[in-house]
Amino acid sequence: MSDRPSPLADPHIAFDVSEGRRDIVVLGSTGSIGTQAIDLVLRNPDRFRVTALAASGGRVALLAEQAHKLKVAAVAVAREEVLPELRDALKALYGSEPLPELLAGPDAATRLAASPCHTVLNGITGSIGLAPTLAALEAGRTLALANKESLIVGGPLVKALAKPGQIIPVDSEHAALFQALAAGTRADVRKLVVTASGGPFRGRTRAQLADVTREDALAHPTWAMGPVITVNSATLVNKGLEVIEAHLLYDIPFDRIEVVVHPQSYVHSMVEFTDGSTLAQATPPDMGGPIAIGIGWPERVPDAAPAFDWTKASTWEFFPLDTEAFPSVGLARHVGELGGTAPAVFNAANEECVEAFLAGRLPFNGIMDTVTAVVAEHGVPGTGTSLTVPDVLEAETWARARARELAAKATAEARA
Repeated sequence: MSDRPSPLADPHIAFDVSEGRRDIVVLGSTGSIGTQAIDLVLRNPDRFRVTALAASGGRVALLAEQAHKLKVAAVAVAREEVLPELRDALKALYGSEPLPELLAGPDAATRLAASPCHTVLNGITGSIGLAPTLAALEAGRTLALANKESLIVGGPLVKALAKPGQIIPVDSEHAALFQALAAGTRADVRKLVVTASGGPFRGRTRAQLADVTREDALAHPTWAMGPVITVNSATLVNKGLEVIEAHLLYDIPFDRIEVVVHPQSYVHSMVEFTDGSTLAQATPPDMGGPIAIGIGWPERVPDAAPAFDWTKASTWEFFPLDTEAFPSVGLARHVGELGGTAPAVFNAANEECVEAFLAGRLPFNGIMDTVTAVVAEHGVPGTGTSLTVPDVLEAETWARARARELAAKATAEARA
């Protein structure tokens, strides 16, 4: 840990705080984070206004409805082929009213991320969120970051651009750490404790995971998320990514970041201080609170999320992580310590393997087996602190191709 506070996500610093209603750009507006953020904005029109929306283009009707309801100035879709459908859907809602500006293409969200606003909420899923993250930071916007892959694949790039307090984390775990860290200085911190629900397969051995199905993996016990994130929760890859993210956000060494299993998902993470005190941030499972912290900090948004009913009995449990059944966290620590392009390789290979699993082309245990093999072949990255965007893209392209090759080989051997 450095002697000075991290330039990222410091709860003691409020970057670019302005009075009055905040203008928000929402990236990934039709996804889980985006839709919940829009709901929060609509419930607090005196605090927030959404000026622009970006989405992949898979839910055109919803995107058009959001744009009309929020009266945004601009709408972006990554898939250019859906632009005519989007325009028609908007015309049906707007009638004679002028339509918002429309942008399309793989760089459309990146262009919106640099547009005039107070805060950019990056709720895009996957490493494609890196370019919008960099654009928002370079433009001087406050970044409410739900796209953890931005830090995973481009950590040094993100940290080089971020000003003090410019990034506010939206992950429930990192929003929890962010709030708990406000109780002390970095020098007071002994350990970060990241909690994991354990996913749908908590308590199972590796052998018992061999035949689990797509439906089994998507049946998360506490959180409703998209399929990729839900499978990452089942493998605990998401927790490995969060360990890397915590290291980058808070400048805490990997050996002082611990993962514990907490099935109830009430405690979202904890900070242990040098005097023996541990501060836990807790709410019932709901992303409203972290989203409100992301777009509203340093102010809190009343009733952003449900509170506990303390008149009812409840039990909170904590268990050590089973590293044999779930090796993903250990592998994530390894690639995080390697640095360079290793985290990008880990993330890209995992995305390909999750897609293969969801399509029925790879068994559940094959996800981490394949990712481990790809990481091992990649070896020690040579880019170090001189990481560039082309380095990341090249490493990701190689990792995706190699993961597909190894997954196909494993499937062929299993069928032989």
